[in-house]
Amino acid sequence: MLPRIFIMLLRSAFTFGCLKQVWLQAPKLSFLRHMSKNSSEMDVLLERVAGKGVVTLNRPKALNALSLPMARKIYQQMLEWEKDGSISMVIMKGAGGKAFCAGGDIVAITKSKESGDSYAEDFFKEEYILNHKIGTFKYPFVAVIDGITMGGGVGLSVHGMFRVATEKTLFAMPETAIGLFPDVGGSHFLPRLQGNLGMFLALTGYRLKGRDVCKAGVATHFVEKNKVDSLEKSLLTLESPTQKKIAQVLNDFQNQSKTDESKSFILEPHMEKINKLFGGNTVEEIIENLKEDGSEWALDQVNIISKMSPISLKVTLNQLKEGAKKEFDACFKMEYRLSQHFVEDSDFHEGVRAMLVDKDHKPNWQPSNISDVTDDKVNWYFTPLPENKEWKLP
Repeated sequence: MLPRIFIMLLRSAFTFGCLKQVWLQAPKLSFLRHMSKNSSEMDVLLERVAGKGVVTLNRPKALNALSLPMARKIYQQMLEWEKDGSISMVIMKGAGGKAFCAGGDIVAITKSKESGDSYAEDFFKEEYILNHKIGTFKYPFVAVIDGITMGGGVGLSVHGMFRVATEKTLFAMPETAIGLFPDVGGSHFLPRLQGNLGMFLALTGYRLKGRDVCKAGVATHFVEKNKVDSLEKSLLTLESPTQKKIAQVLNDFQNQSKTDESKSFILEPHMEKINKLFGGNTVEEIIENLKEDGSEWALDQVNIISKMSPISLKVTLNQLKEGAKKEFDACFKMEYRLSQHFVEDSDFHEGVRAMLVDKDHKPNWQPSNISDVTDDKVNWYFTPLPENKEWKLP
């Protein structure tokens, strides 16, 4: 059984409907497709301050979970800012102090298959378009990833020019635990982390905290939480903020932040094993490597991996290996194919049921053993969609 705190964070990272949050008791919320226009407008605040764009994810009771209306609104505003040249940089942050963004409405996506509507298509398609825009934005982009940053929240930040972590940042890509895969551009950024760190994070869902998020390469800077407001003011008062000027401000604040400064990367003692043992060509090989190593740490990873969806594990390994060779936009095209096949198949729905709906934490994976997941099955997830269903940039 997965550790309770992991499950609690998993719930927050993947859904904001009908669940208790990690720190807050939140009222039950309706699915995104039933949200009113006024509600969606309140959920994200878009401002222009001193010639800079400020995006505030404003759903603190839901840990700023991303909705389809929010994604659409942010994307359209970023398009307008690029076209009219009225801003010189963008700052994205989360309201409430607990989370930057804990993910998206996964429960609603699984309901989409039952109802036969296009929500699962629309959400993944438009979320990835927004992720791509953040990664290719014309102006400097600064994401302040203070608090929980998982799943969809990673997609809103990791592709941007600057990502600022605090001591309260909690990062993870725990999708394999619910029968999904590390999407939102995970196929691009994860294999480009040091050594086999990305593969380790993707298969195990390991959580990075605070300064370690920066040391892993997920964040570009570390600034103490009590300095974030001052940092934002300094950025907003910059004249003609170039990449170099912004980097200097961030570097100055980082140099003033002493929390955990002397601590080494939490995974540093294990990086040699991660690079060696997680370098296998198959999931079976990785598991065998860990077992042969026999250390307490290695066997802990075997236990963690054994709880994950076998299909998710095998698809994720192939996804990262393919992503390492692909350009940025091609990664999203591949991930969109994966997303639609996962929605079509059973493990994703079973994972959401077990972890987020019925909460029995006993998913009945099909198949339940890694060895029973055939290459043909894995390859099916990567097959093209009908031409009119493929992911394309607008």
